Amino acid sequence: MAAQGAEAAEAAELGRALGRLLPGLEADSKLGRRRALEALRRELEAARPEPSGAADAAAFQGPWARLLLPRLLRCLSDPAEGCRALAAHLLDLGLRRAARPQDALPHLLPALAARLAGPEPARRPPPEVCEELRLALVQLLGLAVSLGGAALAPYLDDAVRVLRCTLLDPFAAVRRESCRCAAALARATPDHFHMQSESLIGPLMQTISHQHWKVRVAVIDTTGTVIQFGNGKSVDDVLSHFAQRLFDDVPQVRRAVASVVGGWLLDLRDRYSFFHKLIPLLLSCLDDEIPETAQLAASLWEKVGLQWQRENEGELKDKLDFATPPPPHYPRQEHRPVLGCRELVFRNLSKILPAVCHDATDWVAGTRAKATQLLAVLLLHAEDHATQHLEAVLRTLCRAGADEERAVLASCTRAAELVGTFVSPEVSLKLILSMLRRSSTPSSLLVLAAVLRGCPRDALQPHLKVVAGELAQAYICQESENKLYLERLLSCVQAVIEVCQEDCCGASVQLMEVLVTLLALSGAPDLCAKVQETMDSLAAVENVADRQGLFQKHVGSLMEWLVPTQGDWTVHSVELAQFSVVVAHAGPALGDALQHVVPALRSCLQPSRDPQMRLKLLSLLADVLLRAKDTVDSRGQFHSYLETVTKDLLAPNLQWRAGRTAAALRTAAVSCLWALVSSETLSAKQILEVQEALMPQVLSTLEEESQATRLMACCIVNAFLKTSGVVIDLEKFTKVYPELLKRLDDASNEVRAAAAAALATWLRCVRDGGRKSACQGDVQYLYRELLVYLDDPESCIQDAVLEVLKEGSVLFPDLLEPEAEAAAHKHRSPDHCTRLLQHLRAAR
Repeated sequence: MAAQGAEAAEAAELGRALGRLLPGLEADSKLGRRRALEALRRELEAARPEPSGAADAAAFQGPWARLLLPRLLRCLSDPAEGCRALAAHLLDLGLRRAARPQDALPHLLPALAARLAGPEPARRPPPEVCEELRLALVQLLGLAVSLGGAALAPYLDDAVRVLRCTLLDPFAAVRRESCRCAAALARATPDHFHMQSESLIGPLMQTISHQHWKVRVAVIDTTGTVIQFGNGKSVDDVLSHFAQRLFDDVPQVRRAVASVVGGWLLDLRDRYSFFHKLIPLLLSCLDDEIPETAQLAASLWEKVGLQWQRENEGELKDKLDFATPPPPHYPRQEHRPVLGCRELVFRNLSKILPAVCHDATDWVAGTRAKATQLLAVLLLHAEDHATQHLEAVLRTLCRAGADEERAVLASCTRAAELVGTFVSPEVSLKLILSMLRRSSTPSSLLVLAAVLRGCPRDALQPHLKVVAGELAQAYICQESENKLYLERLLSCVQAVIEVCQEDCCGASVQLMEVLVTLLALSGAPDLCAKVQETMDSLAAVENVADRQGLFQKHVGSLMEWLVPTQGDWTVHSVELAQFSVVVAHAGPALGDALQHVVPALRSCLQPSRDPQMRLKLLSLLADVLLRAKDTVDSRGQFHSYLETVTKDLLAPNLQWRAGRTAAALRTAAVSCLWALVSSETLSAKQILEVQEALMPQVLSTLEEESQATRLMACCIVNAFLKTSGVVIDLEKFTKVYPELLKRLDDASNEVRAAAAAALATWLRCVRDGGRKSACQGDVQYLYRELLVYLDDPESCIQDAVLEVLKEGSVLFPDLLEPEAEAAAHKHRSPDHCTRLLQHLRAAR
């Protein structure tokens, strides 16, 4: 009784104090009002804080409360900012200590609405100009919501009107506090909030792209609560905004989207109506770059699947009782989703897929990347049920495969591999190959390669020959010389070899045709290296040593594939390039294909054919002949074709014709002849046959404009003389040295030196062939001409000619000595003549 009396006395004292201070709130001066408010704060803060205290009851529930609360609310509009701040603080203090705070709501909510929203919701700026005070007032609203609970329902209009304005406040902290307040309001008035929830969606969606990430997170969380307790139809209004937040740079924002969408899929009242719209958002988070976000999304998605599985247990009874194990070729790096998740995707795939396919070709790169990632996830869930949507999926993948973004290409490849894994090759390959026949593009080849990589070996094996045969068709393997196209085509061959392994033996000829075409069309060294590595891989699965063994095995088939078209070849023909590749890379295997190679060359090297093509083939022939023992003569059968090579391949192209192209052809033909003669493949008899057939043409090429041609011609004449000079007909023999003598006046010292070497060989032939007496006049003439070059400006030529004269001095030293003595007096420097004379006298 004593305690109750003390509390009553204290309440009476506080009441008297408040009674004295209330008139000060109506003072005309700002200072007076402020002093009154500060005195009120001191009195209230000095009172006991328990809500059940008598003093508080007197202050906020008795007759004084009817006088104090309206005056404090009027102070919220005070011209002085300090007074408004004190009033807000006192109201906060009063609400926290009042035993029945809901009694203040009829006066508080309209006052807050007037101060924060004004008479019209769209009014800007708000009546309260101070940011910190707006924040305090929103916090006061939040306190009223948390304390008032369901009693706030009659005042829901005012609260929502306030939030619609404060959610768009320029001050970021006000927006965040408004989000918390809106979520609390939704939870506090679940029976009435759904009638007002839609009016908050607009301001929330205007704020969802705010520059502060914490505001964006708050908006997403609040939207989830507002729709959860409000009108589910608003899901349609927020989906596009949530989808945009999946591209947010801040991981917390993307995590908030995953959390909210997962919550809707689990708890939204009419969630079944929105499955096809919400599932893509959550599945898009499964590939988030932040592991925590991806794990959260995966956890929520599994819960969704298990919950739906429980809710539809009767319908899924057979599938649950007789659960099928994962396919034996299921991707190792993937975790198979639970049955509920797979069923949800399968049942909604027809509604989800069109939008995904559309976004996969969007103009924004990020959208394309997300869409292709989502497509792969959908295919992983759908498994073999994707077959009924396969045409649309493949068409989308072919379009997305043309993208330049690596992320898009990676997702596109992953999706195509899943198609190969789950869909029968009989179906998938039929559609893809049909697309390739209509239009062969790098993207379609990318999809085909990925599908092949995803196929199980046993499923792909029956279709191996069909695939290899299609790849070898001209409309695919000869479609383009673009490097990207060729790389994608190579990846198809690599995929076949990788998957089928030893089974490739049945289609290795077609695969070799594709690889040969790739080498023919590609000019990039790195791509050529990859093609050769692929040939090595094919050789390994075919159990041959290397790619040389591969050519050994298939060179006949390759030639039979190419040679029938040789009548139509030009320098631009792909077949010519393919033929060149086979000849250049076959190595020893070329010795087994001479019956194909030589007739093809004979036909293509006739003067009536394309000059540029002939030039290319002659260069190829020169390279092969230079390694004759390891190429055309690897089986020792080249001699059977020597006459054809000499008379039908080289002779027509050594004939003089006007024009630079004809000169280039003669140079190439001389190169072939030099390669043949210097390859050490021909016997002396065979070289004699070549000499008898080609010596006149070779001598005529000594006058060519090309230095290289003249040099090789000198070397060829020298080789002819060394091998068979002693048996040459005398008339033909004596026609050689004048042509060589002319070359001593050549502009090139290399040609002059080669001509001098050939003259020395000619003189040896005179000595060794028993023609000394018959050639005395020619030798004497040669002595006289050669002595002139002992005074040549070039010392190297002087030395070379001196050696020629020494070599020939054994024939007629008595004729040479007086000629040398006479020449010595005419030379600027008689040194070389003196050395020659010393040699002659020493020999004598």
